[in-house]
Amino acid sequence: MRWQQLFADLQAQFEAAEDAEGRAEWASRARAEMGAVRLAERLAGSVGSEVVLTCRGAGRVTGVLADVGVDWLLVDDGRGRDQLVSTGAVRAVSGLGRRAAPADEEDAPVRVRLDLRRALRGLARDRSAVQVVLDEGTVLTGTIDRVGADHVDLAEHAADEPRRAGAVRQVHAVVIDAVAVVRTLLPGWD
Repeated sequence: MRWQQLFADLQAQFEAAEDAEGRAEWASRARAEMGAVRLAERLAGSVGSEVVLTCRGAGRVTGVLADVGVDWLLVDDGRGRDQLVSTGAVRAVSGLGRRAAPADEEDAPVRVRLDLRRALRGLARDRSAVQVVLDEGTVLTGTIDRVGADHVDLAEHAADEPRRAGAVRQVHAVVIDAVAVVRTLLPGWD
């Protein structure tokens, strides 16, 4: 009988050690997988959620996360104004859920081409009045005339005036890497 107890005890110890090893391996694998998640994937899991972004130069940007691109975020401020945020300017994010969206391998070639430059081209095409906040805090108001490879030409004018030659104070060539946030302006609100 003593031998059976000894063997049963040894078997229980072996199974406990095997379970502990399995849990440790699973935890290690989970940490490694989380270590591979990029911020864009983490944010994509919270599309539709209220977030607070702390941005270099622009401070806090609050609203509903509407979309996530390869190097930009689109945030709706709740007043009908869109805020295009460069992920390079983001320093912290609050309001994220626990999920991350998996990287979609099929859309990857298309998503990579939908960068901040393309989003800025859409604003230039729409001739929308915008407020451009640079990463050091400067705020420029006007209309994006054109988008180059690494810069945008912004015709500075009053927010409540349409972009007309007589209303333009000056034209700025703004380096895209210096852009923190671009906000669309609403007539009479800004």
